[in-house]
Amino acid sequence: MRQFVSQRVVVLGATGATGRHVVSTALDRGHEVVALVRRPGTLEPRPNLTETTWPDVDDHAALALALPGADTVISALGGAAGGPTTVCTDGIRSAVTAMRAAGVHRLIAVSAHGVLETHDRSLYSLAVWANVADRLRDKETMEPLITASGLRWTIVRPPKLSDHAAIGTYTAGAGLPIRLWSSIGRADLATFLLDEAESPRYEHAYPRITR
Repeated sequence: MRQFVSQRVVVLGATGATGRHVVSTALDRGHEVVALVRRPGTLEPRPNLTETTWPDVDDHAALALALPGADTVISALGGAAGGPTTVCTDGIRSAVTAMRAAGVHRLIAVSAHGVLETHDRSLYSLAVWANVADRLRDKETMEPLITASGLRWTIVRPPKLSDHAAIGTYTAGAGLPIRLWSSIGRADLATFLLDEAESPRYEHAYPRITR
């Protein structure tokens, strides 16, 4: 049986497709959740859920208001569907500054397989760069901010994300092979993120995850 101590979890990108699963999964597990949102009232009210308005990802002062007492920050930030974006880079830069100031040390961030050293000649990497290059560039400039932060970080590099219902299982590992057809559902990704928050296995590592 899974055992854990209830945490105060701060979720960046809480209203996005992955972030909503992170919020609901954390609440279902009995955690207290602080969800960063651009507009108040975006999420359905639930016990142990607090919304904090964060309209500008460059505003680390506003973010700092959400951090006192936090145990873990989970970033599910993601860029727009098309065109250049820096939302992940800017948001993580603000988060690192605010976390240092607040004395919060644990950061789990969703990146993507295909960035930095995994940007290779594999079929998966070639395909993903052909389709979402702008978002991958944003992840590539985000990751070094995390690794240089001095925080207890985990950078999760999933392959293609899907919206199918949770399977309830996943395969994760730092050297997991990623194929052209590899994918993970957002609900199962959220499960992994909360598993890692509760029982860290990949601090200062880059786990990959597939179904």
